[in-house]
Amino acid sequence: MIPLQNLDEVFECIAGIIHNKEQNPIVVGGTSTHIHALVELTPEIVFSTLIREIKNESAKFINQKKWLADKFSWHNDSGIFSYSFSQIEKVCDYIRNQSVYHKTMTFREEFVAYLNKFDVEYNENELPPDFEKGLVAKV
Repeated sequence: MIPLQNLDEVFECIAGIIHNKEQNPIVVGGTSTHIHALVELTPEIVFSTLIREIKNESAKFINQKKWLADKFSWHNDSGIFSYSFSQIEKVCDYIRNQSVYHKTMTFREEFVAYLNKFDVEYNENELPPDFEKGLVAKV
């Protein structure tokens, strides 16, 4: 997990990576276990390439900072969801308030909720691990 005191620096790094790939990072946020990024993409971009480059370059940045005793790496899973222009402010608020949101829901629960919301079929065994299990208060 990324130390809480370093999250803003990681978010800035990721926004810079996205910008350097000639995409528009509208907002980057998240928690110590995962990130969200709302990005305005050009038509030429290959999603999987952008995600791979964000993960590789930000992991390298985090490891160079030596914030963790062990080598940092992102988990293999990711999700991409598309939103209309009219939803930008709502999505930005959601991303900015991740720390509040995740007081009652784990990342895995959030991810499943989005898969269900967008009618994406999934295999329970292929979902990301529940990093926060036991750390989240149930309401």
